[in-house]
This record gives sequence, structure tokens and C-alpha cells, in this order.
Amino acid sequence: MAFVPFDDRDGWIWFDGDFVPWRDAKTHVLTHALHYGSSVFEGERMYGGEIFKLTPHSERLKRSANLLDFDLPYSVAEIDAACKETCAKMGLSDCYVRPVAFLGAEQVSVTARNSKPHLAIAAWEWPSYFDPEVKAKGIRLEWAKWRRPDPATAPSAAKAAGLYMICTMSKTAAENRGFADAMMLDWRGYVAEATGANVFFVQDGVLHTPPVDAILDGITRQTVIEIAREKGIEVIVRHIRPEELATFSECFLTGTAAEVTPVSEIGEYRFTPGPLSLDLMEAYGRRVRRQD
Repeated sequence: MAFVPFDDRDGWIWFDGDFVPWRDAKTHVLTHALHYGSSVFEGERMYGGEIFKLTPHSERLKRSANLLDFDLPYSVAEIDAACKETCAKMGLSDCYVRPVAFLGAEQVSVTARNSKPHLAIAAWEWPSYFDPEVKAKGIRLEWAKWRRPDPATAPSAAKAAGLYMICTMSKTAAENRGFADAMMLDWRGYVAEATGANVFFVQDGVLHTPPVDAILDGITRQTVIEIAREKGIEVIVRHIRPEELATFSECFLTGTAAEVTPVSEIGEYRFTPGPLSLDLMEAYGRRVRRQD
């Protein structure tokens, strides 16, 4: 299928309370968010006509905006409704949903006191984030050059667009070298996350995953921990040093886009997609489609 640029598609986008034709959903080049990164967003998936954990996503969008010191003029319930309406308007029942909130072009300055917040919501069909055949065998990651910042220097609890620049640079560099993604460390040198997904490791039937003191507390991460504990699988949340990867047998990523994706390689370390990873991958698939 030929690639279609995202600004040249048919359909509708919810924009500040109204639906506008997809190609007309535009902002000015002097928009504050374009110059100063004053933007937050969510990534959501609809399965069988229902957006998985929609309200937690909308709540996090509001929190992220507040962490960037702007307030969205919509309640969580209104954002939920707008997301559902957008999918219905597009005629989609299985899709990816992207709400994005940002400050407008009223003021071009480091300060944002006079900038107006805007909210747009788009939805489109999106298959697996990683190639399905590659995903089943486990994807390959390299170590990222860039590190997740100290929370004292950036609002790491916010899903803020500006925090993703180092992710873009790291993932693009990895893909250019034949890898699917990159694994990032935090500013202290602990294992943090991939460029758009949290990470889990398996050691003797126990799950180990980094704490969210410097990374985003992913909603998929929360769901996988919930499923694992329901299954009686112990989950240890702790700091993990890179050299410890030699002691783990399995590894997988979690995220709304990535879902649950086994990993076969991170730099010099190798893993085999095994029973625990594959079981959680299948269990997550059933959970989001309400089959369990």
C-alpha cells in the first residue's frame, strides 16, 4: 500500500469542539508549541468499537497539560466523548486515536501567559507497530545515545511532545542501522525504557521492570502488571543496571502502539521470547478485546 502523508488524507478531525475536514485541520507556523514544545498528547487504541482505558488516557492528558502549566478547557468526560465521536465520524471500530493539546499562536515568546490552549483529536487505521513476523521472533534494539532526563530538569511524568525529541533521534538512528528500536538509560545510568514503550525482563519466572521515577507510567505497563499479578506472577519494580541484562532470559516492551512485543536483542545482550512473555502477549490481546 502506497504511503499517504498525514496532512493529505480523507476524513475528519475533532478540533476545538468542532469537526473539520482532515486537510483543513491546520495551525499557524508561529504556533507556540512549534517553537517551544508546549504540547502534550495521548496514544490510544480502539478495539472492536471500544477505546481501551479511555478515561485513564484522558485523565493523563489533563495532568500532562497541567504539568506544562496550561489547562485544557474540557473535562475528562468531554474528552472521552470527543474521542468516541471522532472514531464514529471516521467510521472506525479498530484504530489508533491521537488527542493532542497545544498552545496557539497568540504569543511568540518563551512565556506562554497569553497563549490559548487547543485540543485536536484524530483517528486512523494502524496495524501492528512492529512487523508481525519480526515481532513473533523478538525485535532487535541497540543502546540509545541519549538518556532520559532528571525529573528535576524536565516534567518526566507528562506525555509531553518536547520530551520525545531524543526518542525520535534514537529510534531513527536505530532504524538506520537495521534495528527496530533503541533502549534508553536514565540520567543515572539505569535502564529506563525504549523510545516509546516501557520494558520488562524475566528472571526465574519473575518479572522485573524499572520504576517510573524518570519515565512515563505507561497505561499498557500498568495493565500488564495487573494481568501478571492476577496470574500469580511476581512483579518486582526496581532500578536495573545495564550489565544485569546478562542475567535475564526474556524481555518484552509494552505500550499502546507496541502492545506487548517480545525482544530478542538489546546491544550485546540476547533474549529468547519464552512462555511468560508470549503468555502475557496473548493475555493482553484478550484483555483489550474483552475476551477474558
